[in-house]
Amino acid sequence: MIDAGVLTDDDPVELLEGVLVFKMPKKPKHRVALAKLDRAMRALLPAAMSIQLQEPITLNDGEPEPDAAVFRGLPEDHADRHPGPGEVALVVEVSDSTLTRDRGIKLRSYARAGLRIYWIVDLVGRAIEVYTDPDPAASPPTYRRRDVYPAQAKVPFELEGQRIGEIAVTSILA
Repeated sequence: MIDAGVLTDDDPVELLEGVLVFKMPKKPKHRVALAKLDRAMRALLPAAMSIQLQEPITLNDGEPEPDAAVFRGLPEDHADRHPGPGEVALVVEVSDSTLTRDRGIKLRSYARAGLRIYWIVDLVGRAIEVYTDPDPAASPPTYRRRDVYPAQAKVPFELEGQRIGEIAVTSILA
């Protein structure tokens, strides 16, 4: 639709489950939490991995734009396409007013694609939800495991089955 001129890169939409969905405007706490998340993850990121913020990934049923996505390789390795499920090691949504969407359509979409780890940074509940063990065949697709890390906890930072380190929840919350 962008190539055809129907939409522009600046239109606030993303493709989820084959449907164009309007993106919510970002609030200051969302922006701050995302910057803090980026800083914390980059400090631990292995050289063979990269992080992108609010950029598309390609799934079979859409091109969501998670707040953060950690993927195998360098950005220039994906000059002709967005990272896909086989390369994405972790997706993160920072959530305040989007919690229902992040626990619903986004969770289903990420589980359907088999993305191994999905974090929701819950700014309202002041916790990080970590979803693992996707079940793409479930109806609706879901994750078999959900762990909640409250503000005083540390979240294990795992990529491709390896524990890279841990991140204090308070170091991310705005």
